[in-house]
Amino acid sequence: MTWFSFAGRVWDRVEKTCLHLPIVLNTVLVFSITAEVSYLVLVEAPLQPDQKKTQWSTVWKTLHLLVQYFMFGNITWNASLFLKTSTSIQGVFLGSEGMAQGWRYCYTCETHTPPRCSHCYDCKVCVLRRDHHCVFFGQCVGFRNYRYFLSCLLFMWTGLLYAVVMNAEVFIIILKEGVTLHSILLLLMPWIMLVSGQVTARAFAFAFIADTCVLGFLLVAAFLFFHLFLLLRGQTTREWYSIRRPYNLGLLGNLRHGLGTRWYICWLCPLIPSPLPGDGIHFQVTESLESDPNRSR
Repeated sequence: MTWFSFAGRVWDRVEKTCLHLPIVLNTVLVFSITAEVSYLVLVEAPLQPDQKKTQWSTVWKTLHLLVQYFMFGNITWNASLFLKTSTSIQGVFLGSEGMAQGWRYCYTCETHTPPRCSHCYDCKVCVLRRDHHCVFFGQCVGFRNYRYFLSCLLFMWTGLLYAVVMNAEVFIIILKEGVTLHSILLLLMPWIMLVSGQVTARAFAFAFIADTCVLGFLLVAAFLFFHLFLLLRGQTTREWYSIRRPYNLGLLGNLRHGLGTRWYICWLCPLIPSPLPGDGIHFQVTESLESDPNRSR
């Protein structure tokens, strides 16, 4: 029993570490990209020390840095609030409506759950208006933190677009002699070029971050536009699999219920208050919920 107890404790620690690993990796990437773009703005010599610099004015550089750190601040702040905001049913008074339309019983949590609520086996709890479990943040996207999730995606997409534009000079320098085997390997497999001694650590760092910006931009763009599509339809990711849209309240209604009463401005800063019109338990519907296939476990 002692050995099994020790193994269980080790497994719990490994599991907790794995849950936090994506957050650590995302944090490192965000800070690395921000530092690299800041260097491009201030130093203006991405890969070759002897390359002729362009003369940016101090005002222009300051403007670039202000825009960049505004996006950086929004990303980190929204991500922090997303992680701190609880979306579970713990501490929520569900009332005595366990047999109402759309309600189900969760045998894991041993409680009745309202419509759009489902159990997350990673978070080990039922989540109000659960959208999905975000592996990049290690937490569920639900009723209370959806605004921060979407705003974080928006500024990540904008920031990565800005980073791709700023890294254009890096790609130009890499491809200045044409599409050669050396340039292709440096773009696609910079680690191999570094280990084999074909490029310097400085060139590798810029090539790797530039590649990360492009791939990250495409990935975040796919997530962002998919969730904007769902938001405008009044659906969650789970409900998207169904052709039914019982919670579709029209364009403005969906925006208000997803982002709050100040949906038109709350995305600019996470500190702008934007109260949600509902409580995560009761939802206005436009059709019956009895045949909703997404409520099954």
